[in-house]
Amino acid sequence: MGFFNTILFPFKWVVSWIMVAFHDVLTFLGMDAASGITWTLSIIGLVLVIRAALIPVFVKQIKAQRGMQALQPDMKKLQAKYKGKTDQLSRQAMGQEQMALYKEHGTNPFSACLPMLIQMPFFFSLFQVLSGVSKAASTGTTIGAMNSAQVMQFDNATIFGAQLSDALLPSFQAGNLTFAIAALSIVMIIAMIASQFITQKQIMSKNMSEEAMQGPFMKQQKMMLYVLPLVFGIGGVNFPIGVLIYWTTTNLWTMGQQFFVIRRMPTPGSPAYREYQKRREAKGLPLLGASKKKFEEVVEEIPELKGQRNQPQRKNRKKK
Repeated sequence: MGFFNTILFPFKWVVSWIMVAFHDVLTFLGMDAASGITWTLSIIGLVLVIRAALIPVFVKQIKAQRGMQALQPDMKKLQAKYKGKTDQLSRQAMGQEQMALYKEHGTNPFSACLPMLIQMPFFFSLFQVLSGVSKAASTGTTIGAMNSAQVMQFDNATIFGAQLSDALLPSFQAGNLTFAIAALSIVMIIAMIASQFITQKQIMSKNMSEEAMQGPFMKQQKMMLYVLPLVFGIGGVNFPIGVLIYWTTTNLWTMGQQFFVIRRMPTPGSPAYREYQKRREAKGLPLLGASKKKFEEVVEEIPELKGQRNQPQRKNRKKK
């Protein structure tokens, strides 16, 4: 067993155990144990368990992203301060001041990638489970928590005429590519890419403040907008159909989760935040931050206070 497989072994066992647990429950409820629908729902159940467990991580990610956006004005000042300075001492000083800003706001540049990084071991483990099903079925061996009978069931299970362990490019290279495998794989790849793109696009267009849109944080977001769907699109031709179902389902979860956050907990200063304030105003609810207005904003709203303040004058008393 290689080093990579040794690291993934516990994740592989957890992934297969969760799938088997959902499969047993669905079978108990009357579904066919050998049906591809049953095993597909087991994969979807796996997604629900993993994403539900990651909700605390997602909350931390939201806080970290808000911190990244809040520090953008200070970051722009810092960049202006060291503009044109390329010597080693200046670069070192700038790096130290950047780290101090990240610490002050409780964030870091890689906070947006944290949930994905945590998911990757489970993703690779599922990939190994589904990729090894055919070999395990032919040798009568087990995979993680799946016994030999369940491995055989999974290997023979089909959905719309394609096996869950089939992959587009490997099937083509082996000469056993069918229309069902090609059609289902392409549809799932498109759905995976589209859900990934829509999720990132709605963050950029609705839930980022004007300062963040103009700052260096925006470059990271633009990179994720186009690079991640491209990476998964290219890699998707090697993914088994079961893995495509897993990743599309988790993307749909993320898209719904982001929609909830953008609508109910928008970033201050973003277009979604202004829409949220309008909805609160229409319902007669107090506006967020209304009690924290700056003095200058209050002055602008009260006509009597605009312009220079008049000094109070003493009234002339009548002489006796």
